[in-house]
Amino acid sequence: MKHSISPYRRPLHLPGGHLQTIVHALTRRVVLPTPYVRERITTPDHDFLDLDWLKRGSKKLLILCHGLEGSSDRPYMQGMARHFFNHGFDVLAVNYRGCSGEINKAKRMYHSGATDDLDLIVGHAAVAYSELFLIGFSLGGNMILKYLGEKGVQSVFKKAVAFSVPLDLHDGVKGLDTGFNKMYVRRFLSTLKQKVVAKQQQYPDEIDLTPLDDITTVYDFDDTYTAWIHGFNGACDYYYRNSSIRFIDQIKTPTLVINAANDPMIGSIARGPEPFKNTDYVQFHLTSQGGHVGYYGYQNKVLWSEKQALHYMMK
Repeated sequence: MKHSISPYRRPLHLPGGHLQTIVHALTRRVVLPTPYVRERITTPDHDFLDLDWLKRGSKKLLILCHGLEGSSDRPYMQGMARHFFNHGFDVLAVNYRGCSGEINKAKRMYHSGATDDLDLIVGHAAVAYSELFLIGFSLGGNMILKYLGEKGVQSVFKKAVAFSVPLDLHDGVKGLDTGFNKMYVRRFLSTLKQKVVAKQQQYPDEIDLTPLDDITTVYDFDDTYTAWIHGFNGACDYYYRNSSIRFIDQIKTPTLVINAANDPMIGSIARGPEPFKNTDYVQFHLTSQGGHVGYYGYQNKVLWSEKQALHYMMK
């Protein structure tokens, strides 16, 4: 059954995808109803993951997965966490390896398809809850769709929602590395490069910093570092093996994907219905406006995207 979605209407002073992306990211401030409580868990390779909780004693749990170079403290994460917590959910906001404010121990970090870490987190958290729900943003949206496809009928989640998803990673990156989008690339690369430098200090005999200064695109960074560190044969192999478009028709969890036609970061494939033609479980909704992880415009401090996610989960 198709889920009804109310239309998104952009604020009049934000006419384009870039403004709808940037203003939300830079100006929104979210006050959580109670501070996160951090839990650190150990991974099988003796690394760690930092999990941030909002608990109210509910039997319903929402797990949130952030985007590239994000964290549990991003406004889009905190806003969604607050909205669900205020409506009776416990919330677990994930921080990927190296994204919690402290560099992780292992040589590997995180990437768009690191579902082994997500599976560890789900297994750790699920035992205390009768209903589980999952939301991912951008890179995190790609990750949760891949995860749900890998799990198939064995998924423990009741429902899931993904926002601003680059379904085909290579297609998304090609768009990122052109035009005005290079502004986003510079911001991403500044922190990604810092993490590579920190990794080299941990593993001085294994990581070569020589190419770092010449890297100006996300593709080159992934080809030089992301793919190599995580065992892929270059960027194209990394993108192909981790793109959620390959897993959508294996998903058996009711899932809603919401992308915006004016999103500057997801690529052209992610703006069309074609990837969803062979699934009865995944509903795709394309808004004309919204930007990337944007949907700016409040109603009682709640974003349109937060209202749609809760409505879908509760129906």
